[in-house]
Amino acid sequence: MATRGRPRTFDPDVALRQALDVFWERGYEGTSLSDLATAMGIRSASIYAYFGSKENLFRQVMALYGATAGEPPRRALREGPTAREAIHAMLRATADQITHPEHPHYCMLILAAPTGAIENHAVRQFLADGRHGMYLEIKERLAKEIPPDALDAMARYYTTVVQGLSIQARDGATRDELETVITCAMAAWESLTS
Repeated sequence: MATRGRPRTFDPDVALRQALDVFWERGYEGTSLSDLATAMGIRSASIYAYFGSKENLFRQVMALYGATAGEPPRRALREGPTAREAIHAMLRATADQITHPEHPHYCMLILAAPTGAIENHAVRQFLADGRHGMYLEIKERLAKEIPPDALDAMARYYTTVVQGLSIQARDGATRDELETVITCAMAAWESLTS
């Protein structure tokens, strides 16, 4: 007799981590329900039963990603003693994460679904909202020390650098090469604040 539904040993936390690996490797549109079911060790119908849809599963995966791989850069931004040190530490933590040898070399928030089918607009908007949240976090941290007239431009500049690092890593840039970009970005600090 064939087994139906989720296996009795189904662990949603393990399944979510397995789904994270697949989405991170293939992106949103490049990941099929079959890919997810195989990686998670369940049937496609069980994905719907437990997670609601591929999109809902992806949203949960992104929350997990944010709490794991996405946390070190945000922590560096929060904990830096000065705005300049916080930005520098955030950029370096980002470079560390996106060149980690055990993971795909890019940030999922930046590249998991940058363009694609019209029916996936909600996913692209969800990620765009997350990227806007990144900008707001940077702006909030800078606001403690940066004059209001320079604040928006600086926040946008350093958000763009973070996003660009991800694209460079995806395209093969090494950690040392990204460090050179970070050095240049931090050299701009004085001109941006004057």
